[in-house]
Amino acid sequence: MSLLSGIVDGLIYPPVGFHFLVVVEMFPQTPQDGRFQSVSGLSVNIATEPVAEGGENRFKHQMPGVPQYNKLVLKRGLFLGSFVSKWCRNSMENFEFEPKNILITLLNDNHIPLNVWHVFNAYPTKVDISEFNAEQNTLVVETLELTYQYFKPLGLDDVIAGAVGAAAGAVGL
Repeated sequence: MSLLSGIVDGLIYPPVGFHFLVVVEMFPQTPQDGRFQSVSGLSVNIATEPVAEGGENRFKHQMPGVPQYNKLVLKRGLFLGSFVSKWCRNSMENFEFEPKNILITLLNDNHIPLNVWHVFNAYPTKVDISEFNAEQNTLVVETLELTYQYFKPLGLDDVIAGAVGAAAGAVGL
């Protein structure tokens, strides 16, 4: 399968959600720092505020408010020596918060990025370690809950629009 075929497949078929990469913009990192089993919380909601217009009694205008972003939840097996875990512990134990940007990349079967979400100024607000149970043969799962300011999706459509705009600007349209 060629590179072009992989990109076209991402345009024709909805992508699967099990092949992704998480990168916390920090140094140093270990290979385990990007390995997560699930990511959730890439969600934004804009609440509306009703505003009455003088003389208009049939309805109220619904004006958009400030966007509200959910918490980003990252789950993975517990790794020893992880710098991401150390960053979270430092926030919880020492109350020293260092906001970090995070890149979440959805990949196709050729490891080609289909979509990227750039999460800005995230910091940990909750760390949860799964239960230990002698009757079950399960991995210890670490759940990190992060608060962030906002996210910006950077998809293939953004790249194509940028290329079309650059080409139009170069030709003088």
